[in-house]
This record gives sequence, structure tokens and C-alpha cells, in this order.
Amino acid sequence: MDWIEVIVHTTTPASDLVTETLINSGAQGTMVEDRADVPDPTKPNGYWEIIDPHMIDAMPEDVLVHAWFEPDASFPDRLQGLKTRYAQLLNTDLGMDPGSLSVETRNVKDQDWNEVWKQFYKPFRAGIRLVVKPTWEAYEAQEGDLIIEMDPGMAFGSGTHETTGMCLALLETVVTPGSRVIDVGTGSGILAIGAGLLGATDVLAVDIDPTAVKVAKENIEHNHMEKTVRPVVGNLLDGMDDTCDICVANIIADVIISFAAPLLTHIRPGGTFICSGIIREREEDVRTALLSAGYSILRTEHRGEWTAFLSQVPGGD
Repeated sequence: MDWIEVIVHTTTPASDLVTETLINSGAQGTMVEDRADVPDPTKPNGYWEIIDPHMIDAMPEDVLVHAWFEPDASFPDRLQGLKTRYAQLLNTDLGMDPGSLSVETRNVKDQDWNEVWKQFYKPFRAGIRLVVKPTWEAYEAQEGDLIIEMDPGMAFGSGTHETTGMCLALLETVVTPGSRVIDVGTGSGILAIGAGLLGATDVLAVDIDPTAVKVAKENIEHNHMEKTVRPVVGNLLDGMDDTCDICVANIIADVIISFAAPLLTHIRPGGTFICSGIIREREEDVRTALLSAGYSILRTEHRGEWTAFLSQVPGGD
């Protein structure tokens, strides 16, 4: 089957918004091509990619969001709707630079869009011990490595995005043997699996998207974490009474802001909350929400345009 590929030129902060618009318009799959998602191997900072450095030079200056649509009778209307929506966004104060939001289209074969993104996904070290390895790639493990084997499929969470990398690195600093962890917005399950490898004995992995939970379940099984990680469909933690020592949420700023206070009932006194998915422009808004809810902020991390917080719940020993 042939597909129509839509390519939108944008920026790192606006890529999530562009992706959401494409999915809401009926895209059957998406991929973000962003230089910021490929850490520079010439800069040793604890987060490096085992890739040919020339790959980065070959990538486009713009962030490109690729999406694939069925070439049915409704596609022309969908395309026009997308162009109209992006024109509206260009005239809206988004609090960030969305880029040109120009739109290109091309015809591709089915096998092309299923495989094209894999050329950018290679094994990389996400922290000191955690290494993320695509299931189809070879990697020679070093002593002490904890290897997460991933096939993200249609779910967010390949690990290459700065927000995922910061969350993995922060998990390394707080997870201890026996920890109970909740991963909100688990996507591919990468953070939940990482927590399990670090010694957590009970990990609840929640996502509102059934497709993401299906992908997470497959990755959990591939990493032999079925007895540790429980993937479930849920809207945040609505209707759940699970508690944890550590909660990690790699979502978006607005959700973290609204979720911070209710989350307190799910984290034991003295426990920690790792949150990311926060563009720099919203950093202070999230900081204010965390402090207002009663958390103390232990660390603030930055990578590219993104921020992550490690915060602590009052109480405990």
C-alpha cells in the first residue's frame, strides 16, 4: 500500500504541538527528526550516542515532523485543514517560536515509513549505568551496564529525546533496591523498565493510550520485567490508590502543573517526584506549582530546550 507523507518544518519546542495536530488529523504514524534528539558524541557529558558524527551534520537545520496518511478521498480536506491550522498558529502567541510551519508532501511505500526512522536510532548511554539499545542493534556491554532493549513502535519513548534522557539519569540517582515506582505517561515503557533494572521491585506504568500500553507491555516482556513492571491504561492516576517511593512523569507542563498537588497522596512522605517534558518557557510555571503544592526542589536539569525537576515530598525520616 502507498502512503502520503506529510512533512512539517518547525522547532524543538513546537514539535509536540505539531505532532498532536497531525495525529488529530488522522496520521497513522509520526516521527520527529530533530538534531537536538541526537546527543553530540564529541561532547562527553554522560549522555552520548554511539553513532557516526557525520549523521548530525547531515540532518536538516529545521525540526521536521513526518506523518503518514492513507491516500483516501478525505486526504485533500485533511491537508487543507492542517495548512489552515498551522496558519492560525503562526498568528497566535504560543509563548515559543513555532518555526515556519511550512508543509510538504510526498508519496512513499509502506515499508519505507516503518523503517526510515530506525537509521537515527542507535545504542546510547543515558546515564552512568543505563544503556538504551534498539532491539535490532548490536552492542558490546561494558562492566556494570544495565541495558534497556527497546522497540518504541508507535509510542513516545525511544530514549533519544532530552526529556527521556534526563528522567533516566535522575532515576539512577534515586532508585534503590526495593523501591516502589510509578511511571505516569509511560509511552514505550522505557522509564519503567529502567527503574526495574535499577532495582525497583514494583513499578506501575500508566498511559492513557492503549496503543502505548501495548507497546510498553511488549518491551517489558522483551526485557524480562513482567514480574516487576505492571503496564495499565489510565488517565494519570484517576481511580487508583497505588502509592510509591518515586513517581516519574515525562509528560507536558500543563499536566504536571494540574497533577502535582493530587499526586501527593500517591507518594510516601519523603519520596521523590521526577518530572520532565517541560519546555524552558514553562519552567518557572512548573517550579511555582511544585513549590505551592509543598514539594522541595532538589535538582533542576536542562538539556537543549527542555527542563526536568527532581523534587521531594515533605516528611519521612
